[in-house]
Amino acid sequence: MTDLPLSVRGLNKKFGGLTAVQDVDLDLQAGICTALVGPNGAGKTTIFNLITGNIPPDAGEVLVNGKPVRGMVPHRIARMGVARSFQDLRLFGRMSVRDNVLAAIEHSAWLWQPGGGAARRAREAAVDAALDRTGLTALADARAADLAYAERKFLSMARILATGGRIWLLDEPASGLDPHSRARFVSLVRSAVADGVTICLIEHNLDIVTELATRIAFLDRGAKLAEGEPQAILRDPELIGIYFGERRT
Repeated sequence: MTDLPLSVRGLNKKFGGLTAVQDVDLDLQAGICTALVGPNGAGKTTIFNLITGNIPPDAGEVLVNGKPVRGMVPHRIARMGVARSFQDLRLFGRMSVRDNVLAAIEHSAWLWQPGGGAARRAREAAVDAALDRTGLTALADARAADLAYAERKFLSMARILATGGRIWLLDEPASGLDPHSRARFVSLVRSAVADGVTICLIEHNLDIVTELATRIAFLDRGAKLAEGEPQAILRDPELIGIYFGERRT
């Protein structure tokens, strides 16, 4: 049996007396988009933080291509092909668009690393390709701080593209986008999925979820309540009630 790109088994995390993630199992299947859906505080971003090593789990395991990563620092997990966006984007505002993208692959850009001119040209080609796919080529020399909000969102996506990672964790990447920019984003994600990239998406816009996701995992209060095809999950009256604030007893 081929190892899944990413699996989570029995993941748990508490912050003081608050249970943020409770016994979550999750499999990301190769080359599809899986959406994490649930109300605010359901534990979605915490799961991303646990997967990427930004916070340690209290219990459970994360496997990347069948290999356990618990205890690894975030940059080591990233080098295994796990690329991530953040709600707050975390761009370098005073740096150019191009340098922001280059910084995402800087672990291979140190002067004392092997590869010489060929490696430098490969990095530059990766940056150029990422800027082209996100529509930012004409803004390559602009400061990140001077970009419009939507273009900052696409800069975050360009950084992911440049890494060459095959597992993407996208945390509300389309929030606040205008209709035209949303369409650009949907096209970009669909293209990546068609290229075989495995994507996990946190997104509150259910229209985008239904456009992109093949599977949905529904979470509430840190627990996974259901998982399945989007139509089945989003037509469940109990789950939709929870999503829109009708709490369970």
